[in-house]
Amino acid sequence: MAPARRVSGPLTRASQMVVIGIVGGIASGKTLVTGQFRQLGAEVVEADRLGHAVLEEPEVRQALVERWGDEVLDGQGRIDRKAVARRVFGSTPRAAGELAFLERLTHPRIGLRLCRIVNEWASRNVPVVVLDAPVLFEAGWDEFCDKIVFVETPRTVRQQRARQRGWTDDEFAAREAAQESLDEKRKRADWVIDNSGSPQDTFVQVQEFWRSLPQDLPPLGAPV
Repeated sequence: MAPARRVSGPLTRASQMVVIGIVGGIASGKTLVTGQFRQLGAEVVEADRLGHAVLEEPEVRQALVERWGDEVLDGQGRIDRKAVARRVFGSTPRAAGELAFLERLTHPRIGLRLCRIVNEWASRNVPVVVLDAPVLFEAGWDEFCDKIVFVETPRTVRQQRARQRGWTDDEFAAREAAQESLDEKRKRADWVIDNSGSPQDTFVQVQEFWRSLPQDLPPLGAPV
């Protein structure tokens, strides 16, 4: 296990906490795997939720409106994430530029929130934290992690799940193209979980990974 980290200023005490990053393709089942880790006693950070909160920060809202106009606001004057997505996900150079702008604006703020949460849990002796972040490598948040778990699911299955979410095939392809390749993510991972079977099959693999962690962690299912 890596030594205790100092992700945002010094911690008040040393921590043996293990931070696990979850990566995989779009609609691969990262949420399922993350939830199963939670069942075993881990705390969970969902980067997407932090990203949604960051979009509500006044400075971020102002910057987006200045760049894209009021069209990115919903009826309540909040940032419309779907309207933003239409501008940043695509195969054109312009879309790539808009995505880069959005990431420069939001990733540091999301990272700061991640740091605060990790430090808080470390100070409370939380033994395991799971970070679910679709752009973990792209944003550099893998530096927070001791272990990386890749969730592997066939593209056909993932694409069908995306359709059930209301995404078109073009939207699925555009969002996937905006992330690091799956081959690269898999290579950089410490562990691969095959999520092509049943949730029970996946949970068996999650438990196997949990048992590979330091022996001083809580036993399976033990309250934290």
